[in-house]
Amino acid sequence: MALDLILRNAHIADAAGELSPCDIGVKDGEIVEIAKSISSDAEILDAQGGFVSAGLIETHIHLDKSRITDRCSPSPNRGVDHMVRVAAVKSEFTVEDVYARARQTLEHCIANGTMHMRTHVEVDPNVGLRGFEALQQLAEDYRWAIDLELCAFAQEGWTNVPEADANVEECLKQGATVVGGAPGYDPDHAGQINRIFDLAREYDVDVDIHLDVGYTTDDMDIHLVCDLADKYGWGGRTAVGHGAKYSCLPPDELRTLGQRLANAGVSVTVLPATDLFVTGRHQDHSVMRGVADANALMQCGANCSLSSNNILNPFTPFGDGSLTRMANLYANVTQRGADEELVECFEMLTRRPARILRRDDYGIVVGNPADLVVWNAKSPIEAVATVARPLHGFKRGRRTFTQTLPELHPPV
Repeated sequence: MALDLILRNAHIADAAGELSPCDIGVKDGEIVEIAKSISSDAEILDAQGGFVSAGLIETHIHLDKSRITDRCSPSPNRGVDHMVRVAAVKSEFTVEDVYARARQTLEHCIANGTMHMRTHVEVDPNVGLRGFEALQQLAEDYRWAIDLELCAFAQEGWTNVPEADANVEECLKQGATVVGGAPGYDPDHAGQINRIFDLAREYDVDVDIHLDVGYTTDDMDIHLVCDLADKYGWGGRTAVGHGAKYSCLPPDELRTLGQRLANAGVSVTVLPATDLFVTGRHQDHSVMRGVADANALMQCGANCSLSSNNILNPFTPFGDGSLTRMANLYANVTQRGADEELVECFEMLTRRPARILRRDDYGIVVGNPADLVVWNAKSPIEAVATVARPLHGFKRGRRTFTQTLPELHPPV
């Protein structure tokens, strides 16, 4: 068979999780052969025994409000007015402005190995549909490198803001494939959550809600979300992001929650950078972390992912689009360092978020798209532990980025 590309000397995980050296053959954007040795006149890239994964998956990011710290500084002295600061400048957003900032962030994500992404888009009245319009165009312009899906939601209130409801619905009419929300900023949490599921059913889209941010556990909204996912058969199509409150649960209650999530088919995306930065500001010592232990939830059968959330804005004035950095940060905070735990951390960037996006064609398997990343690491364990640099990326068999390693110049 004539091939377009061979990735030679690649280490990939087999069905049992063991790493096996092999060649990967690509034709017409698809993986057509995986074998110990493949002969062909195709272009050859020698992975030199490096770890090769499927493209990483970012399930929770805010491209539309990234890179605004120049106009919207973080709150000093551990203040808590992050949303107020962002809300104050959203009216200044233009389609061109959102596109330019989001493009910079997206390119960083691509260069760090991300090939699938769900971005949340705010459509509050102070920004309207400008962010949505910009990201629709961005998704089209960057199809060569990444599959980008849009989740429309209102950040600053919904049940009390009729225009916000109209804007969310208009996005769904224009092709948004996910509907979300932020009930924590709504005077009627339950009303917003019910409305989200009503729209999901009406437009046959997935659900992804910002949920349970904070440090108390007596007013969590996750139970209603699970109930509605059960009621409407939206298991496998429902995710929540943050879940900082879950970090406050004692082990037995966390296990109960994990089992409930598993039974309802509701996934949790943990956002370590943002949750670390905004949680515990009511404390002046022994400050809590606020990062949910996804590994503990997964032990109960729940599905979880790790994501970036905010980049360079008042909610998180840091970030470079590296998901391996998020996995490393998460592992440090939750104190997960055993080999099997680090493998799970990498899977929360790959196989597990693929379930959230319902990608049945994901992974290094014959017949799947050739979305491949070559790492400067020998294994997923090393990739997480060292925040390894991705060296090459291929989207549907076409090279999308190359990074070179630093070269030291010792004295001669």
